[in-house]
Amino acid sequence: MIDVKLPDLTSHWIVVTGGNGHLGSSFVRTLCNLNANVLIVDKQETARDDIASDSASLKSEISYYKCDLEIEEERTSLATFISSSFGRVDSLVNNAAFVGDSSLAGWSVPFEEQSLNSWRKALEVNVTAPFHLSQLLAPLLSESDVGTIVNISSIYAQYGPDMSMYKGTDMSNPLAYGVSKAGLEQLTRSLATVLSPLIRVNAISPGGIYRNQDELFVKRYVEKTPLKRMAVEDDLQWALIYLCTSMSSHATGQVLAIDGGYGVW
Repeated sequence: MIDVKLPDLTSHWIVVTGGNGHLGSSFVRTLCNLNANVLIVDKQETARDDIASDSASLKSEISYYKCDLEIEEERTSLATFISSSFGRVDSLVNNAAFVGDSSLAGWSVPFEEQSLNSWRKALEVNVTAPFHLSQLLAPLLSESDVGTIVNISSIYAQYGPDMSMYKGTDMSNPLAYGVSKAGLEQLTRSLATVLSPLIRVNAISPGGIYRNQDELFVKRYVEKTPLKRMAVEDDLQWALIYLCTSMSSHATGQVLAIDGGYGVW
């Protein structure tokens, strides 16, 4: 029997975009528990207070870089900062996503009213930014012993939204979100061939994650899911560990669904 132990990522540098968010902060904690050094990339001025307080008790180093991933020049500056400050990258987790909100004109509205501006924002952050960051950081990633890119996709990359689940709620599912995530999955497959054998590229495709959504939506979503619950952030940590480390040493170009069975019907 093989004695399986969790990897020790001491001295590894891992970049997590959107690291201040619900899922991103969970990823940061998971990686730090493996002793990885983590660079959090997000739009806010500083890291979340809970992450900053956690860092004092960890062996790993947590750094923060403010970056609006919608802006090309800021992405380029981020890569320059990484190269000059750390001189290495072992994993890039393209977790940041443009999900919009009801305050953005042309986003949480019927299809006929969805704007080109919101469409372009979603594609820029959800597809172009992962492409650009992968391109900018590929030289450093190729020098690592593990050299991995993990893209965070969505079930809506593969399935059209069931709009009946949203009826009677203030929630929506703009087309730009699913289309951009589908592009991210194709980017995953394409980069896997272009960057092999030095860099492995995979994706995680989460189902719906519970965040106090409208009770009516949650009830409908759970009814469509074999495991009869929405995900929580911790459900995804093992997939991240697998894809970010040598545990997945012979996997590239794959999309790992963590969706409670939503897609098997």
